[in-house]
Order: sequence, then C-alpha cells, then structure tokens
Amino acid sequence: MTLADSRGRVLAVGFFDGVHLGHRRILDGADVAMTFRNHPLEVLRPGAAPALIMDFDSRVAAIKSCGVGEVVALDFTRELAEVPAGKFAESLAGYSRIRCGANWRFGKGGEGDAAFLSRLGFAVDIVPYAEYAGLPVSSTRIRVALAAGDMESANAMLGAPFAVRGTVVPGKGVGRKIGFPTVNLSTGAFLPPIPRGVYAAECGALRGVANFGVAPTAGDSAWASPVLEVHFAAAPDPAPANGDAMTVRLTRFVRKEEKFRSFDDLRARIALDCQNVFG
Repeated sequence: MTLADSRGRVLAVGFFDGVHLGHRRILDGADVAMTFRNHPLEVLRPGAAPALIMDFDSRVAAIKSCGVGEVVALDFTRELAEVPAGKFAESLAGYSRIRCGANWRFGKGGEGDAAFLSRLGFAVDIVPYAEYAGLPVSSTRIRVALAAGDMESANAMLGAPFAVRGTVVPGKGVGRKIGFPTVNLSTGAFLPPIPRGVYAAECGALRGVANFGVAPTAGDSAWASPVLEVHFAAAPDPAPANGDAMTVRLTRFVRKEEKFRSFDDLRARIALDCQNVFG
C-alpha cells in the first residue's frame, strides 16, 4: 500500500474534521496530508459515528488552505481496519517526518501510535494540543458547541466561522412575498450538526440572516430536509442562479426555528431578526 510519492516529504496524519486550530498545528509545514474519506466509526461502530463538521470536499479544501500541497484520502473499510500496524507503517516509508496528534492511532485494533512509529525508526512530531478556555481543542468539543448553538465557542476553536456549503435551489416564494427574499441552499446528503433556527450569517462581504430548517410556517413538509435560507442585507450581485455553489458562514445563533400562526407573524419576527443582526 503506497500513500504518495513520499521521498523526503513531511506527512501530516489525522481525520481533520473541522480543520480546527489543533489540526492546523499538525498541518503546519506538511507537504502531504493523509486522511480518510469516511469516518472510521461509520465502519467499526455505525451507531456511534459522529455528525461531521465538514463535508469531504470542504475538508480537503480547508486542509490545502493550510499550505498542504497534496491530500491523500483513503476509504476506511473493514479490510483496512484489519491491516496490522506494522504493515500499515510500511506505506509511510520514505517520508522525512510524520506529524500527528497525541491521540492518533492506526492499524488493527488501534495498536499503532507515534511511539510505535518511533520504535520503527520514523521521525515523528507529536504536536501539542491547541487550547480554548483552558481545555484542548477537539472536533468533539466543537460538535458539542455547534449542537448547542454556541457559535462563538465553536468558531473560536475552528479559528474561522462555521461554514455551510450548499447548492442554490428554487425557493417557495414566501420570503419574497413578505418582503424578505432569500437565497436557498441545499446541503444534499450532508447535514450540518447545528440546531434548526436563525443565525447571523456572512457570504463574502455580504451580511445576512439565515434560517436553517424546514420552513414550517409554509407547511409541515415545505422542505423535505433542512435547507439554509438566507436573506441578505443587500442583494447579491450577480444574483445566484439555481445550481450554483455557495458557502455561507454562520457567526451567531439568534433563535430556534418556529412555526408561526400567519405569514404576518412571520414577517414581524423576521423584521426583528434583521434588526438583531444588522442593527
């Protein structure tokens, strides 16, 4: 098994969900990053697999934004899970250094770690944790913060606002009718690990008020799955077209999604949300 042309290059290893402050330390100075397309727990213990912070393409883009030239993505399978640590280590031969976190494990049963590689003669950098509020930054902590709508803590640990990447889809027309036109993004199979509700949002230089949810006031099944609907303070120019890709950053959780008795009530609440976000 060969991961890449390894000659003399520095390899960073990890799953890197979120590419948070700690991950960026590991990636710093690396030429190549090794990750998995799917989370190992999806194979080993499907019921315990976490909701991911990023979809795969966003994760690769974020890793490369750290200065890494190449991302090697492996499919985690039951066959790979059975590969002994020593055999897996053979695929790392030739790299000048391996950079990892203290909790990185590999090989059957997780028997391999940084110390294991060192005993085999590899040069290994165990990168210290980044900290936030006196505790190590981790993808798990970020997921907990996101699930609670604590965008401030999540974004501080990520080192950037949490981003939702989606495809522009046709809307229901309700926002335009009540004076708050929206751009609507479907995230496809990827479900962001955030509560349904209203957020302060940014897209490039544009500020917006976003609702992540199913538009219950327009009918219980208005959206079959949650969609991010964004009302911008100024209309995007050019206007996004259906099928366009767009990334929206969420900076603050404002309130939970609600079902209103009427569109007049919805209009009044959105006006308050805009005042809250835009000032």
